[in-house]
Amino acid sequence: MADRTLDEKQVALDEQLCRLSSVLVAYSGGVDSAFLAWAAHRVLGDRMLAVLADSASLARSHYRDALAFAAENAIPFLVVETQELEHEAYAANGPDRCFHCKDELFSVLEAERAKRNFAAVAYGLNVDDGKDFRPGQRAARKHQVVAPLAEAGLTKADVRALAQAAGLRVWDKPASACLSSRIEYGRRVTPEVLRQVEDAEEALRALGLRRFRVRHHGSVARIEIAEEEMAAALAPEVFARMAAAVRSAGFPYVAVDCDGYRSGSMNELLPVEMLETTRTR
Repeated sequence: MADRTLDEKQVALDEQLCRLSSVLVAYSGGVDSAFLAWAAHRVLGDRMLAVLADSASLARSHYRDALAFAAENAIPFLVVETQELEHEAYAANGPDRCFHCKDELFSVLEAERAKRNFAAVAYGLNVDDGKDFRPGQRAARKHQVVAPLAEAGLTKADVRALAQAAGLRVWDKPASACLSSRIEYGRRVTPEVLRQVEDAEEALRALGLRRFRVRHHGSVARIEIAEEEMAAALAPEVFARMAAAVRSAGFPYVAVDCDGYRSGSMNELLPVEMLETTRTR
């Protein structure tokens, strides 16, 4: 599978989707789920439905962009509400928080699938995701959610390349994990904390930053900035504006992470045994 060309992987994806006959796509508006929704619509037409789960952990800018992308590409979509914050196991924010989030999501999508008589639920897992600490994959297995991108052998770079070739504007969209992923493990997830993170990130985005994260450590906001943006961001006049912007969201202290932006940095302090157990089960 690793030796397949990009064109062969595209064919394999189309074949996977054809075999499903009809599908609900767990849709967030990120490049993986957006490309999967676009591909499913191209292959299956109205026998697919992109379902966007709305909750306090979804940034409003991401919500609006997801709706816009679906409308631009005439992709049938549905917005549903999920209630993960009402589950104590999620709100407590342990290392398995993502499992409880996806468990709620896939339960809601399975109910929609049964009600609307679709054959399957799919999500945008790619091959590279299997190498990371992602407890949500366990929830997908529990609910028998299919992963057409990964099954076709598509990596993240492959998805971006195919999306670019298709003229999809999301092809180079930065990763857009949920707001809860910014909160240090053990700190309770609440609507107020989520809005604090969202406000801080929107303020930095307004200053021109594109690939970054604001990590919530109580009174401290730890900003991770992509390497290619670091030099400009650390100019004295920009640095001062960044600090003021993040403080306006309610953080008394603002720190810039010297290691820069990297996906899943909150997992770096987790025991190796926990990471390995999650990948294998």
